[in-house]
Amino acid sequence: MVLVSALIATANRPLRMAQAAASLIHDRREGSAVEQSQRASGWGTNEAVAPPGVSFAEARAEGLMPVAVAYERQGTGEPLLLLHGLGYHRRAWGRVVPLLGEDYQTIAIDLPGFGQSPDLGPGVPRDLDTAVAWLEALLAELGVHRPHVAGHSLGGLIGLRMAQAGLARSVTALAPAGFWTPAERRYTYAVLNAARRGTRLLPEAAIARLAGSAAGRAALTGTLYGRPDLCPPEETLATLKTLRNSQAFTATLRAGRVPRLFAGDVPGVPVTIAWGTRDRLLPPRQAARAKAMIPAARLVPLPGCGHVPMSDAPELVARVIQGATAETTES
Repeated sequence: MVLVSALIATANRPLRMAQAAASLIHDRREGSAVEQSQRASGWGTNEAVAPPGVSFAEARAEGLMPVAVAYERQGTGEPLLLLHGLGYHRRAWGRVVPLLGEDYQTIAIDLPGFGQSPDLGPGVPRDLDTAVAWLEALLAELGVHRPHVAGHSLGGLIGLRMAQAGLARSVTALAPAGFWTPAERRYTYAVLNAARRGTRLLPEAAIARLAGSAAGRAALTGTLYGRPDLCPPEETLATLKTLRNSQAFTATLRAGRVPRLFAGDVPGVPVTIAWGTRDRLLPPRQAARAKAMIPAARLVPLPGCGHVPMSDAPELVARVIQGATAETTES
């Protein structure tokens, strides 16, 4: 999920943003790094470059059309399903997975209509209950029973619903969506829609050059990350490309307008809710509402992290996941 203050400005003041972009790309000393990042991310092409190890599976839930999903599977330990946020992709977990060692078999997926997964067919509803149904079918197709689940934003919300359905051994929810007030939801949607428009208004060459410098990355993703300067250029480009090309972006936002996206407790499943203290998209005060709804949940602040802590502090996120899964017992 991408949120960029500079791109929000673009949606309303394209001339001013173009002038700012021109001043930032004037220094060409970063050119070689930018070009390498652009080639690595696939920016400017119709599809991102498929990394080694990507596979595809088809989930066939009863009463639904098949759902095709791109995924990467690594490791040999306990299964851990990784779910990304809106407008993002499975590579959001790229810096966390190597830190989990040999303790987990990680399964990072692209949700339908994001990354390399095709969008849902016309006969597949986009509500959370349907998502849980096709995820259950996907896990069966992959031969996985009740994995640990770690989810970010939209993925965190889905993970909590999976736990309610008995499909998860534990859930680590990073800034899960759905615990907002109506005013907060409207703010979040306005920012996301502006960011999406911005990725389409700014020329690709300008975005590529901006991503090549620390100052440019701060301008592009300063509202998303707590430390945007630490985000590698290729990761910034891949994130913006995914947002721009996400087929399911608008429909997913529309589906999230229903009241009370999450309701009820999550009995019998260890839940950890972690929130960046510098999250500007979903303010950390929403964590208290999640805790009130799930009283047994463990609440963990992520100091200095923005909305995407996997990029700001991958080591910290890995430790949080390890601590969350350690609470489970073999069932």
